[in-house]
Amino acid sequence: MTSSETEWQFVSKPRKSSRYAIGVAIFLVILHVTFAILLRGDSTGVYFRLADQVAFVGIGCLLAGAVLLLTRPRLRVGPRGIAVRNVLGERIVDWDLYEGLSFPDGAAWARIELPDDEYVPVMAIQSNDREYAVDAVHRFRDLASEYAS
Repeated sequence: MTSSETEWQFVSKPRKSSRYAIGVAIFLVILHVTFAILLRGDSTGVYFRLADQVAFVGIGCLLAGAVLLLTRPRLRVGPRGIAVRNVLGERIVDWDLYEGLSFPDGAAWARIELPDDEYVPVMAIQSNDREYAVDAVHRFRDLASEYAS
């Protein structure tokens, strides 16, 4: 383990949405490869070439890659602070800015409350993970009570 991995005491990632995203990505690639193969087999008046087939597979891979971005969310907690990585970026929240973790009714994921009514969405703790999400919130709050001043 590197030193950056040991500074975090708790790491949480979504479970169900990651599995669904991987399944959808595989489906998209298989679908586009299948259609690319079938493009040349039928004469519809439009002539598809090898470049068209490769492009069709490439589009499927791009779509699959976009769907796989949903597997990125992660929450890390340690003495340094709270590192929240969502789909596109990561933000580290210092403990002196932390005001609480909430899970509003009907929300898809938790959020970290900050001063001035601001918050950071935490896509790593999702409501569709049920008991895993509840355990993650409890573990997070235990560590927050230890580090937050």
